[in-house]
This record gives sequence, structure tokens and C-alpha cells, in this order.
Amino acid sequence: MFRDGQWEAIDALVSARRRLLVVERTGWGKSSVYFIATRLLRDEGRGPTLIVSPLLALMRNQIDSARRHGVQAVRIDSTNKGEWSEIEALVHGGETDALLVSPERLANDEFVDGVLMPIADSLGLLVIDEAHCISDWGHDFRPDYQRLRNIVRRIPQGTPVLATTATANDRVVQDVSEQLGDVRVQRGPLTRDSLVLQTLALPSQDARLAWLSEHLPKLPGTGIVYTLTKRDADHVAAWLVKSGIKARPYYSDVVHPNFENSDAYRQRLERALHGNELKALVATTALGMGYDKPDLGFVIHFQAPGSIIAYYQQVGRAGRQIDRAFGIMMHGAEDDAILEYFRRTAFPDEGQVQAILSALEESDGLTARDLEREVNLRSGQIQKALRFLAAANPAPVVKDGSRWQRTPTPYVMDREHVNRLTRQRETEWAEVKRYVDEPGCLMRFLRRALDDVGGDACGKCASCVGGPIVGQTFGRHLAEAAQHLRTSEGPIKPKSQLPREAFQIYEWSSLPKDLRHEEGRVLSQWGEPPWGAMVKQDKRRNRFRDELTIALADMIQRRWQPEPMPEWVACVPSLRAPRLVPDLARRLADRLNVPFRAVVAKVRQNEPQKLQQNRYRQCRNLDGAFEIVSNVPSAPALLLDDVIDSGWTLAVVATLLRQAGSGPVFPVALAGATPGD
Repeated sequence: MFRDGQWEAIDALVSARRRLLVVERTGWGKSSVYFIATRLLRDEGRGPTLIVSPLLALMRNQIDSARRHGVQAVRIDSTNKGEWSEIEALVHGGETDALLVSPERLANDEFVDGVLMPIADSLGLLVIDEAHCISDWGHDFRPDYQRLRNIVRRIPQGTPVLATTATANDRVVQDVSEQLGDVRVQRGPLTRDSLVLQTLALPSQDARLAWLSEHLPKLPGTGIVYTLTKRDADHVAAWLVKSGIKARPYYSDVVHPNFENSDAYRQRLERALHGNELKALVATTALGMGYDKPDLGFVIHFQAPGSIIAYYQQVGRAGRQIDRAFGIMMHGAEDDAILEYFRRTAFPDEGQVQAILSALEESDGLTARDLEREVNLRSGQIQKALRFLAAANPAPVVKDGSRWQRTPTPYVMDREHVNRLTRQRETEWAEVKRYVDEPGCLMRFLRRALDDVGGDACGKCASCVGGPIVGQTFGRHLAEAAQHLRTSEGPIKPKSQLPREAFQIYEWSSLPKDLRHEEGRVLSQWGEPPWGAMVKQDKRRNRFRDELTIALADMIQRRWQPEPMPEWVACVPSLRAPRLVPDLARRLADRLNVPFRAVVAKVRQNEPQKLQQNRYRQCRNLDGAFEIVSNVPSAPALLLDDVIDSGWTLAVVATLLRQAGSGPVFPVALAGATPGD
């Protein structure tokens, strides 16, 4: 039994060989369209379908869906490199019906030339899933999707093309249509009748945590709690577990010691949610597009997303095949700052781009790792800039194996284009904030934002019924939630691999295990209440308050309890603020009833470590900066710093202490900082 529009879409692809953009709500059955079309085209003797899909979780669901439709599908992605040769042989031999790839595969010339082009003439169908990613205006723009324009041009006329998305306004539809050329658009209603919507403006995180622990257990079935950052996913999940709620964090590189890699663990988490073993996954957008659980009972946003398109993409996960599901958006005080950072870093700035192009011009080709030596940029910034440049048409850079080379193509960054998109994202965020305060029907607000016009008020959202659908109380858990935030410290992981030739003065080429520090602890995140906010204030005043000393000692003695327990305290010295950290270290040693030893000296005024953006620069900046100036006790030590960025300063000083005869070294810091802090 086909849903409205499904057979028409299949017929347009199989019989008319059309190019089709399908905009239909989540759960309508877009995958059924392209897998049934694949089966019919294969039965006619056509070649395999190529499906470009943006997320691993989505690919896994698509493989399962293909099997249910009698389609043999395989995938090539970052998690199955050992199987690529076998999969490529299946594709070339015509032994598979569909090949799923990430858009990043299209940036690999070996894949394009060795796998895609040999089958291009016989390709049965090209599917571009989550097609809003093609558009500059889509909420999850990915530069590698831009290469699809070139792929579409290189396949024979008459090869059907299907682009699908569940969330696109008129601007996105027009942009995708122009990029794919001669596209017929099929749009269905985006309203999901089962969704009951509500918004909550709760500025403080402790209030939102308290609300979750009080009301989430009462919501039906299982669901997803979305956060904007990985760190918040960890904190919220830990709070829910502490509150007796079965929850786990989920994001792109989440790990677990019982699983060989992040992908294996994420698959287990997806199965656990699907099998109702968990009440909720606390997830970033890594669990979004395409995750298919028809009876998902709720989607809660711990923080507001950056656009209505992004919100509806995520809340649309709920209520696909049940009568009533809840979509609740909370808005916190930190949302503005987080989303402003995302907007500011969405595109490489002109200085980054020119630095990379200049480095490539002066070389015969450089790997991304080589570029870290040449430009003071983080690995992620370099990769982002290279993808951005490679997606340009014509491209000023090209990748040959693992090395990037400068092409003769002149390049000037289109600053007006970037500024225009940034302004648009600011407008979209303002629209989200209006949604939080919307006095009218919330579903109608979403429909209008998505240019899905028409329809009456939903009659069931909090605005329509004149009061909250889910209670707004949270007081009885507030004190516990505030205490949770005060005790949400994080780990300081030991370093193991050194960048080549970074430590020429210390003459280190590797860090043997017996010279590395133990796992340490950081009390807070810079600027975040309560402790991180105090650290930020006190560092400017050049003295940390006693409350922070007490909090550190409490963390060490009651919650961390390192084994063996440190018997003395050392600290990382500074020439810019010579008394700040030693003063804190002395007071901490007094509270722990152990001696403080000023055995480390800063002997070179290097640049601030926070200005060094990648591993090579961070390590090179520290080479020869510290010395051991007196006898080092052989007992276990606590090594204190105030704010850590990369963690390399603690790693270097700990190694010097170990070389001088110290026992195990346990690093500890008041606050951790991330780029942008």
C-alpha cells in the first residue's frame, strides 16, 4: 500500500527517467521510493544505484531498509576501509544493487576515477539523500555535497536522479533545483499530526536538568534529548543516570572501553534505543537525519538549535507511527554564545585560506599533517579549509593520494557570499527565538517557516490548549542539579604520540609509558557556572578565591581519589603571572596536608600556549620552556595548572618530573578551555 505520492515518484524515476526533488516529512517513506525504484530498474537490466548519504547512522538504517525491499546494498565509508577492495569488486562485477557513500567520498579522486566513473554510463539511479545539504541555505551545509553538481553533469542524460529531504523551505528548494538542473519538485505536507509541541525558556542549566529528571520519566516510551555540544551530552546523560533514568550520551566520536571503536559503540547505542533498553539517548546532531524508530515518544531539545529547518529535522524523528508524541524545545542562556561560535566558524576565514594556499604554492604538495607545520591552524580548521577550497569550481587545490597541491586556478574568496550566508543564519536564529515565545499555534509557526502554507491551528500544542502539555515545575530537583554541575569535572588524558621533530631541545621523539602522566582531572570548563565562571573572574584579578581551593581538594579527596594518592604538589610556573598558580598550589597542598615543592622553573618566555592551534605548534612552543631546578621527591605527585587548552603543557612538565625521578604524576587543573574560549 503506497502513501500519497510514493508511486508517482517511483514512476517518474523508472518510467520517465526524471530528475526529481522530493520534499516529504520524516517517516513518509522516501527510502521505499528509491529502493523500489532500484529493484525495478535492476530487473530491467540497469546498473546499480548510487546513494549519497551524510551520516553513518543513516547509512546503517538504509542498508537494513534495502534488505527489506529485496535490494542488496553495500557501503563505503570511514569505518570499513578493510573491505573497500572487496566492495569495489562487487560493484564493478554488477553483483550489488546499490552502493552507499558519504559525500566526502566524492572528494576522493581515487574513488571517483576508480569506482564511480567506470559505472557512470550504466548507473541505474543517483540518489542524493538529505538534499538540503547541497544548498548553501540548508541547515547542515557540507562542502563536499557541492561536488554532486559535477557528478550529475558526468552521468548520461536520461539517468534518473532523486534528491530527497524532509525539511526544506522555498529558498532551499529553489537552490537545489538550480544546482541539479531541470528538476521536477514533489512536495507533500510536512505537518505531523501526532506531534504535540511545547517550548520552555529556562536560562540556567540546573533548572533544565531538574526539569528533565522530574518530567522525562513520565513521557511515553523512549526518545532523544538533543544538546548543542558533546560536553553537554555527557553532562546531561550523567545527570539522568544519577537520577535513576536509563540514558547514554551519543555523538560522533563517543567511545566505550568495551567496544573496539566509536562506530561499534554507536551501533550498540542505536540498537539499545530501538529495542527500548534506554529511556533516552542524549545526542548531538550525529543522531539525526535518517534515524528510524517509528514509535519514538519524545524529542526534547536541552538547548535550542540554530534554525527552524534544523529543529523540524530533529523533532520529526518522533511520532511517526504512534498517535501522540512530544516535541519540547528548551532555550537556555548559553545558546546564543554556542550558536554564535558555530556561525563564526562555519566557513574558513580569508586569512586561513590564504595561509594554506601560500604554503601549497611554495611546495611540491603537502599532506594535511604537513600543513600543521606550515600554518598555525588546528587540524580541523585545515581540513575544513581544504574541503571548502576543493569544492570550488574550478578548484584552486587538488588532492593527489594523501598530498594536496595548488592548481594554477586564481582564487579570491567570495567574502560577500560568506557574509550573506552568515547574516541568513543570524536571521534563522532570531526566528527560533520567536518560536520559543510564539503565542499562537506552534505547529502553524513551523509550517510557515518551512513554506508549508495552509492548514488550521493544530489544536494540541501548548499555545493552542492555553497551558503546558508537560508540567513546568522543577524545584524539588534544583539543588541536586546545581550540585551535579558543581561536580561535573572531566578527565585529562595522557599524551602518547609526539609530532615529528617538535622537541629538538628536549630531544624527545616519543613518550614512553613510564614517562607519561597518569589520567588527571579538570574541575570545570572555562566560563561555565559555577567554577568555570569563578576561574574566569579570578584569573583577571590574579588570585584564585579560597572557594576554588576547597572545590579542588574536595574533588581530589572525595570523588577522584587517585591511586596511589599524591604525597606532594608541584605546579606549572609562569613568567607572566609568577605568583598566581604557586599561590593556589600552596593553599591546595595545605588543605591536602602534603608539601608543595617549587621544583619546576619557566626558563623561556614562549608565546601563550592558547595561541598555538595544532599539535606540532603546541609542542614546538614548549620545547625547552621548562627546567627542573631542585631535587624531585620520588613519591607520587599532583601537578597543578590553572587553565589547560591542549594539555601539552602538563604533559611536558610531567615528563620532566618523571625524568628527574618523580613517582606517578597526576595532573589537575581548575578549568579546561576550548577554541573560542
